[in-house]
Amino acid sequence: MNKKKTMINFIDLDSMPSMADLMGQVETSTKDYIEGRLVKGTIAEKRDNGALVDIGFKAEGFVAKEEFRNWEHLAIGDVVDVYLETIEDENNMPTISVAKAELQKAWDKLLELYKEGDIVRGAAKFRVKGGLIVDIGVDAFLPGSHVDIGPVRNLDEYVGREFEFKIIKINSDRKNIILSRRELLEAARESQKDAILRDMRRGDIRRGTVKNITDFGAFIDLDGMDGLLHITDMSWGRISHPSEMLTIAQTIEVMVLDIDADKRRVSLGLKQKSKDPWEEIAGRFPVRSKVKGKVVNIMPYGAFVEIEPGIEGLIHVSEMSWTKRVTRASDMLNTGDEIECIILDVQPEAKKISLGLRQTTENPWDAIARKYPVGATVKGKVRNLTTYGAFIEIEPGIDGMVHVSDMSWTRKVTNPAEVLKKGDDVEALVLEISAEQQRISLGMKQAGNDPWSNIETLFKLDSMVKGKITKVTSYGAFVELDHGIDGLIHITQLSDKKVAKVKDIVNPGDDIEARVIKIDTEERRIGLSLRSDASSYVARNESFGGIGEFFDSALEGLNVEKK
Repeated sequence: MNKKKTMINFIDLDSMPSMADLMGQVETSTKDYIEGRLVKGTIAEKRDNGALVDIGFKAEGFVAKEEFRNWEHLAIGDVVDVYLETIEDENNMPTISVAKAELQKAWDKLLELYKEGDIVRGAAKFRVKGGLIVDIGVDAFLPGSHVDIGPVRNLDEYVGREFEFKIIKINSDRKNIILSRRELLEAARESQKDAILRDMRRGDIRRGTVKNITDFGAFIDLDGMDGLLHITDMSWGRISHPSEMLTIAQTIEVMVLDIDADKRRVSLGLKQKSKDPWEEIAGRFPVRSKVKGKVVNIMPYGAFVEIEPGIEGLIHVSEMSWTKRVTRASDMLNTGDEIECIILDVQPEAKKISLGLRQTTENPWDAIARKYPVGATVKGKVRNLTTYGAFIEIEPGIDGMVHVSDMSWTRKVTNPAEVLKKGDDVEALVLEISAEQQRISLGMKQAGNDPWSNIETLFKLDSMVKGKITKVTSYGAFVELDHGIDGLIHITQLSDKKVAKVKDIVNPGDDIEARVIKIDTEERRIGLSLRSDASSYVARNESFGGIGEFFDSALEGLNVEKK
């Protein structure tokens, strides 16, 4: 039997690496890989959903198909850059990414080319909360407040559009970039302002767009430079608000009135483009000429009437009616009324014209003066009473005034209510008339005969008369006699005995018979007495200090009581 010869290969155990050596090699190879860095990799296997990439580590890493831009042309053996996220995951495989590698390379390139304050170009990708994401090679954030100079209401209008931006913040750790388009626009605007200011001159006519309207004026965009058009420089006429003439976005031509280069302010004018209508105004509108106009503004004290574009005159309430007392212009006129009026006064320097409405018709007081001459008798109703007299309406809107001193020949009237009340029919005589002052003075007593003119035939001294007590005062009692004449019984003449109070003897309404003891034609006073010895006072021609004194004291007492 043949025995096979067995050959045994002996292994040199001394030459074999120990386990510790093997572990050291693994640790050494692992330390060569740093997470968060770019490494080179080779396509080891291409699958339907991605590729295995060999980065020289003990195991390949997997990259999803979507991360490759040229997946169709990708072949085994191709070298690609990958981003090492973790050296080993739970499957002992490295976590790598081609997309993040592309992003890292773009970020590194951006940091190499740009710094804060540099200008970059990019396109707005999509809207996010608070702003837009802009692609400048990497995604950057554009705050909504930095999209444009003014507020932006719809950010979606900027999506897909390409602009230049200024880098205002770079955060390398968080890979954040913040952009601003507004700062570039503002810088360009300031540069444009400087150019416009250098080229602008007073008196220039510039074309602009109404940018904003306020209560005091409008801001006009002069192709990058804002100017103020004040409301007073919009029209030679009166306007209450700039919106009456201008609208937002309207294109207008304005004149440069003033330039403040230090404060970068420009004052503009619109009315200055046309000639001042107030020049030679007196020649076009002579005093007392009649003009037509439109009521453009109503104030309590009067109405402003435009008689020519840019020219307005004032009709004061005192010039609106000959007969009515106008307290508010709105009682006579309304805004928009087309009226005729008379030029009363022209002041070109002050740019004022005074107009009259009532002067377009005849002054009725001129006709009144002809119709009711002095001495004529008129009839009317009491329209109003005052402390000093009564107003009598003799025609609609025409009143005459009767003073208290002209109401009675025989009575001392201290208040018109003593003899008149509203609505009473009155007959009076025209004493005086003034068309200029629109005043008629009337006299009631002058319409009748003065009984004092023949008083001696009506009353005689020491004669007995009958009458009625009308007033009682602390000094005596007034008696109404025939012909409306008043007499006075002094308290000392009421009785032979001393009288403490007049009302103890007589009261208003009492009928009495008394003796005439004094007739004073100059003072128009008649003194009476109830005493049994009254005739002796007539003989002595005196009465307890004089008839005049007790008349005065009685009347004075009466006035005090009334007050």
